[in-house]
Amino acid sequence: MGLRAAITGINGYVPENVITNADLEKIVETNDEWITSRTGIKERRILKGEGLGTSHMAAEAVKGLLKKTNTDPKDVDLVIVATVTPDYMFPSTANLVCTQVGIPNIMSFDILAACSGFIYALVTGSQFIESGRYKKVVVVGADKMSSIIDYTDRTTCVLFGDGAGAVLLEPTEGEEGIIDHILHSDGTGENHLIMKGGGSRYPASHETVDGHMHYIHQEGPSVFKFAVTNMADVAAAIMEKNNLTGDDVKWLVPHQANKRIIDATANRMGIGEDKVMINIQRYGNTTAATIPLCLHDYESQIQKGDNLILAAFGGGFTWGSVFIKWAI
Repeated sequence: MGLRAAITGINGYVPENVITNADLEKIVETNDEWITSRTGIKERRILKGEGLGTSHMAAEAVKGLLKKTNTDPKDVDLVIVATVTPDYMFPSTANLVCTQVGIPNIMSFDILAACSGFIYALVTGSQFIESGRYKKVVVVGADKMSSIIDYTDRTTCVLFGDGAGAVLLEPTEGEEGIIDHILHSDGTGENHLIMKGGGSRYPASHETVDGHMHYIHQEGPSVFKFAVTNMADVAAAIMEKNNLTGDDVKWLVPHQANKRIIDATANRMGIGEDKVMINIQRYGNTTAATIPLCLHDYESQIQKGDNLILAAFGGGFTWGSVFIKWAI
């Protein structure tokens, strides 16, 4: 069978500062009932502090991960950080995390696949394990979404929060590990979910700042339609590809964008809500961090050998699913 990459540790980190729906009612024209009924979100965490970026949360998640797994930072071979809110365009957030954690002189890089970033990074990291090249790979999903949110835009400011989650990948020759994946992208989704300013097409200028081009722009109905269809389809597809029924799946670990999208995915898979990891009510959409934060929050309920389906949909568009047999 050869080597597989197995998740051998998981850790999450969220900032202390909480913004509730009641807090947002004071900022924009909205209310708790409207937000909760449409999204399932009750509160979200926001990172505050001078000069603190995504790397701060990612580093905290990784420090906790290495401590939990008794891993010496010097033994880590590779760090991948999935994020759409890097501290800088360069150097990469992964480079900064390595320095903050004390991981010396290894390859590290960022992956940008929006809300699908963690599963993209997880699959990428697993290839380095399966090749036999590396023994310990750290994969992080982290985003400071508050840094690119327009808090006068009630269609987006209610949705997003800040957070980070990290996993350790190690080789196994057993039954467990990352079994299969399906990943997709479609650039025709460009205008539906985008941050238009700050890149090489529209570099920062007075015009881009005045035009609110450095914030998330989302066409909600279009994104919802694509997400409901594609996230549900790709989760069902990986089950069919691996001859899994709803009874075979112990947990769906969905990207936490919207409770209605999560419900649609579970229904398509033929599983009940008791098998769905949900923490959107506490954190909102933390983009690349949602799936590892779910794994962290539900860690005590996952048993060795459990079949997990990870599923996500994000800007790009990007979407995909991963089939994992839990190893710890």
